[in-house]
Amino acid sequence: MLQDTGTPKASWVPDPDTPALLRLSDSLLAHYKKGTRPVRDWRTTTTVAIDVMVYAILSVDEKNQVLTTYIWYRQHWTDEFLQWDPACFDNITQISLLAESIWVPDILINEFVDVGKSPDVPYVYVRHHGEVQNLKPIQVVTACSLDIYNFPFDVQNCSLTFTSWLHNIRDINLSLWRTPELVKFDRSIFMNQGEWELLYVLSHFQEFSVKSSDSYAEMKFYVVIRRRPLFYTVSLLLPSIFLMVMDIVGFYLPPNSGERVSFKITLLLGYSVFLIIVSDTLPATAVGTPLIGIYFVVCMALLVISLTETILIVRLIHNQDLQPHVPSWVKHLLLERAAVLLCIRDRKKLSQSRAQSSDISRHVENNDSTAKLNHYGCEDPREREVAGGTRPAPAFGSLAEGSPLMPSILHEISTIRQFLEKRDEFRDVAREWLQVGYVLDVLLFRAYLLAVLAYTITLGALWSVWQYA
Repeated sequence: MLQDTGTPKASWVPDPDTPALLRLSDSLLAHYKKGTRPVRDWRTTTTVAIDVMVYAILSVDEKNQVLTTYIWYRQHWTDEFLQWDPACFDNITQISLLAESIWVPDILINEFVDVGKSPDVPYVYVRHHGEVQNLKPIQVVTACSLDIYNFPFDVQNCSLTFTSWLHNIRDINLSLWRTPELVKFDRSIFMNQGEWELLYVLSHFQEFSVKSSDSYAEMKFYVVIRRRPLFYTVSLLLPSIFLMVMDIVGFYLPPNSGERVSFKITLLLGYSVFLIIVSDTLPATAVGTPLIGIYFVVCMALLVISLTETILIVRLIHNQDLQPHVPSWVKHLLLERAAVLLCIRDRKKLSQSRAQSSDISRHVENNDSTAKLNHYGCEDPREREVAGGTRPAPAFGSLAEGSPLMPSILHEISTIRQFLEKRDEFRDVAREWLQVGYVLDVLLFRAYLLAVLAYTITLGALWSVWQYA
C-alpha cells in the first residue's frame, strides 16, 4: 500500500487487473504537485547530490574565450512524495517517470554562454524510498579564461559551477555523488584521441552570498586539460628551426663572394612566407600574445641582423680601393687581440704569404726593368762576369749622352715602377681590409651563434618545464 504522504487521496481505488507499473504510476502522480518542493516539513533542506564525467573536449575557442565540452551529468535527490511499499506493487523498487511530471531542482551552470546541442532525455528514475535520479548528457558551452602564453604547451583550467538559481542553501543544498578522489582521476569514458588531453577534474563546494543576502550553495568542477603539442611542433617549430640552422650554415660561405647575400635574402623571404602561412594556426586573443609568436618575431629579427652583418662585411671587402690604410687601432683590436681570442691561427701565415708575394712581385719587376735596359744596350754586370770579360763594355755614358731615346726610356721605366709600387700598395691595403673583414666576420658569426643558442636553450627549457609540469 502507498505510504502516507499527508495529502487526501479522495476516492481513488486501484484496479487489480491493471499492470503494476501503471497502478504505481497512477498512484504516485494522482495528487502530485510538481510546483512545490517535495518535503513534508518546509524546514527540511533538499540535498541534491551531483556528479560530472567528462566525455569529450569538442572545441577550445581562444579568441572568444569559450570552451565546449560534452559531459555526463548526474544528480539525485529525495522526493518525500514519491515513496511506496514494493510489496503492494509486485515488488517494484524503481520506476521511470517523465521529468516534466515531477519537481526537478533548478540547478544551472553559471558559466553557460550558449545552449548546446544536447539530446533530450525526458525520463528520470524514482526508487521506492523516494530517491530520484536524473541522468543526462549535456553539451556545455561555457566561458573560460584561456591563457595561451604557453601555446602549444599550454594547460587550461576551466570551471563548471553548479548552483540553484533561485533557492538558497536552506531550501536546496548541494553535495558530491562520489568522493573527490574518484571524480578527480575518472577518465573511463573520456574520448582520448583529440587535440586535448584530460588531466583531472577537481571538485570544490562553497557557499556564497550576494550583497549580504541569503547564502547559496555551489559546487565547482575544475576541468584541467592539456594540449597535445606534437602537431604544432612538427608544423611550426621544426620548419623555423631548420631555416635558422640554414642561416647559420650560410656563414660558412666565403665573405668575399656575393652568394652569401643572395642566400640570406632568399632565407628571409622564405621565412616571411612561412609566417604568412602559419599566422592562421596561431591562437589570437586581445589579452596577450603566445610565446611562440614572440619566438617567430625574434627569429625574423635575427635573420635581418644576419643579413645586415653580411652586407656590411661584403661592403667592407669589395671597396678596398677607395679606403685608406687600416687604422692602427683596428689592427690592434681585430688582427691581434680578436684573432687570438677567436683562435684564428692562420693569421700569421696569411701575413707571411702576403709579404712573400709582395717581394716576389717586386723582384720580377726589377728583373723586367733590367731586361729592358739590356735591350737598349745596358748590359748586366753578371753577364759580363760569365763571359770572362772578353767583350769590352760599351760606354754607357756616351750612349746615354748621344742617344735621343734615353730620356724617354728612363721616364717610361720610372712611370712603370711608380705604377707597380702603387698597385702593390693597393694590394696590400686590399689584403689588410680582407683580413679585417675575415676576422670581423668570424667575430660577428660567433656572437650571432651564441645569441641563437642562448635564445633556443631558454625557450626549450621553458617549454620543457611547461610540458612536464
